[in-house]
Amino acid sequence: MSSEVNAAATGPNAASEPLTPTAYIAEHLQNLNNIGGPQSSIIDFSVIHFDTMFWTTLMGLVTVFLLMIAARRASPGVPGRFQCLVEMLVEMVETQSKGIVHGDRSYIAPLALFVFCWIILLNTLDLVPVDWVVGVNHFIEGFGVHVPHHKIVPTTDLNATLGLSFSVLLLVFFYSIKVKGLGGFIHELVSAPFGAKWYLAPFNLVLNIIEYVAKGVSLGMRLFGNMYAGELIFLLIALLGSIWTFNLDLSMLGFVGNVLAGSAWAIFHILVILLQAFIFMMLTLVYIGQAHSHH
Repeated sequence: MSSEVNAAATGPNAASEPLTPTAYIAEHLQNLNNIGGPQSSIIDFSVIHFDTMFWTTLMGLVTVFLLMIAARRASPGVPGRFQCLVEMLVEMVETQSKGIVHGDRSYIAPLALFVFCWIILLNTLDLVPVDWVVGVNHFIEGFGVHVPHHKIVPTTDLNATLGLSFSVLLLVFFYSIKVKGLGGFIHELVSAPFGAKWYLAPFNLVLNIIEYVAKGVSLGMRLFGNMYAGELIFLLIALLGSIWTFNLDLSMLGFVGNVLAGSAWAIFHILVILLQAFIFMMLTLVYIGQAHSHH
């Protein structure tokens, strides 16, 4: 779903350079960061993506606000539609957590509910038409605020999804130590899966470290990969709707293709949004449930 391709500047020399499909896609995939250009390496803790930080924080606050409203408006009488929706979510999350986590779920079930709703809101930002963001940037510039880049979907930023996944990993360590004790957790690291023989301890430790790193990376990469691919398809559909901008005399075909393809993909993408949030929540519960179990 997209409006016309915005032929705005994509760099300091964009006024003299024609807009190309490659430049158009690169512009929409560029984060607003503190170095002014694209991130040069995969791991660089000096780079801060301000747009990712803003939208992630805002959607987290909106999630807390909505859940607080639902809790305060809950009544034993005939529930409204909003209360029914929240009750269905709570029951679904409670059922899943009860079957996976065997122990105290006082904080785990609410955590899973928050993660599920939070990621749904983060993913739903992908339904905002891709060129609306550029239009907002130019509107803001009318007030003297220069925003050269703005990427609205945090889950299409690998930094955000890996941050979420490794936060889950920290929770796994926390509950492992809480349930088993520090000594029990260390003993498990060096005794599983091959046994408690002293000469097998280095192999057990290495395999457990690889397992935890793989859990964190795969959890973040799965969410990022699916949402990033969806964003790319939205951009390609936006190009289809604006092929006249690139000197192709197929404007009507592009418009019709944009409307049909954009609408179809947006409807299908709603399923992707919900499914990826559900998978992330379920894996969070599974990993925390494994922290409660003893080898």
